[in-house]
Amino acid sequence: MRSFLKSMFGGGGPKLAEIRPLGVSIEVASGQTLLEAALAQGVAYPHNCTVGTCGSCKTRLLDGQVEAASDFGYTLSKAELEAGYILACQSVPRQAKTVVEIAPPSADLTAPQSFAARIVGTEALTHDIVKMTVEVDRPVKFVAGQYATFKAPGMPRGRNYSFADAPVRSGKRTLAFFVRKVPGGEFTEALFAGALTGKSLQMEAPHGAFYLRPGAAPMVCIAGGSGLAPLLSVLEDMRMRRVRRPCTLLFGARTQADLYATEQIRNIAGSSLEPFEFVPVLSQEPAASGWTGARGLVTDFIPERALDVPAGEAYLCGPPPMIDAGIANLVERGMPLPSIFYDKFTDGVAPAVDEARQAA
Repeated sequence: MRSFLKSMFGGGGPKLAEIRPLGVSIEVASGQTLLEAALAQGVAYPHNCTVGTCGSCKTRLLDGQVEAASDFGYTLSKAELEAGYILACQSVPRQAKTVVEIAPPSADLTAPQSFAARIVGTEALTHDIVKMTVEVDRPVKFVAGQYATFKAPGMPRGRNYSFADAPVRSGKRTLAFFVRKVPGGEFTEALFAGALTGKSLQMEAPHGAFYLRPGAAPMVCIAGGSGLAPLLSVLEDMRMRRVRRPCTLLFGARTQADLYATEQIRNIAGSSLEPFEFVPVLSQEPAASGWTGARGLVTDFIPERALDVPAGEAYLCGPPPMIDAGIANLVERGMPLPSIFYDKFTDGVAPAVDEARQAA
């Protein structure tokens, strides 16, 4: 990556980058990305994929200019781009000094570790989504909303899947993930065919900065397809910890056949200590089916269902179009960008990425 960027953006001497709120300044060599320079100098900069698809290194550019090695718009929303956000892994500073801002690290997030893993079972949830159960060699500690990266034999590129269950303080050795089948996807084709069951895998976890922020603000959660996994992890964790916050969960699917985990969601709603509303929204349900619930795009129901949008928080998980539409809708209705948290699931359509994240 570095040599490629040097060939594209080389020239000129080293640049200086100030990273707030860490209060550190680093030297960025010619052709080097902001993330490469930060990691090389020991800065704990948030990151994972390093190819511009996961969004973990999302950074706000406060001063200076950067050259983009790839289009930020694939991962970042229009509202974020307009607010000055960039991806550090794809940003080569172009001026003598650059000032950026990252989210302060959370003391509760555990550093990723490598685990020996084995798929012990799969359960069909819909025609194209399975629950994958994995056992690992020692307990995994994670925060609800985070994800793990898997590597299978003969498949050098990692696949990322969100934890679908709530964490426990001592860590868990049996873990659940929701996986959507991507046509032609090497990992998911093998998984759905049963070829990976019992096989030895390498797992790295935990990753990601998608997790419930502290506070009592009302929440609107929006999920699409397999994007329900991290939100169920968050909601189950809230129930276990008796977190008192009003919440609306909007779940977008194509038809009734694509709805799943509804009984689990109803159990969460039944035990909630604050108002909890579950709204499934179907986009392709036949008109004559008898479905009396919401129809259309799930993001169209934000203004109707969100609880006190300007003062609330939003948690979104699903495919890029849903995330982008949801952020635009929320911002238009007064929610500040720093109150919107998302996990954008991609399906390998971006250059240099093959099935980087299983989408809804």
